[in-house]
Amino acid sequence: MAKNTICLWYDKDAEAAARFYAEVFPDSAVHAVHRAPGDYPSGREGDVLTVEFTVAGVACLGLNGGPAFKHSEAFSFQIATDDQEETDRYWNAIVGNGGQASECGWCKDRWGISWQITPRVLMQALAAGGGEAKRAFAAMMTMQKINVAAIEAARRG
Repeated sequence: MAKNTICLWYDKDAEAAARFYAEVFPDSAVHAVHRAPGDYPSGREGDVLTVEFTVAGVACLGLNGGPAFKHSEAFSFQIATDDQEETDRYWNAIVGNGGQASECGWCKDRWGISWQITPRVLMQALAAGGGEAKRAFAAMMTMQKINVAAIEAARRG
């Protein structure tokens, strides 16, 4: 296990979530599945208790802790994309697998984890400041999935 690991609380589907992330995102994998050595409040001996996995190079631990806690937008994975094709691929994988679209490049997967699918061109425009940033920001505010061509047009004015 990595020295610093993000722990994500799931009701009971940590393994399914980890395997989905490993299929969708490069530099992602399921490393270990650990079963409960005894009964616990939300499960039984032998149930999957924790899953060690990596999402886009980030070490994570999925904990099947039961329904006590829910995910919120206060935590999200931000995935930087290079073009519209990559943006579409990740967005469609998350939303198309029981997830939910939101605004400004945000979406949730079917387990309630929030994702920001963010083209690099948007981040570059915002970092540029001034009128370019204002135009790109205004364009982004009208979108769910980010449209790279529209952001590039906004950057140019």
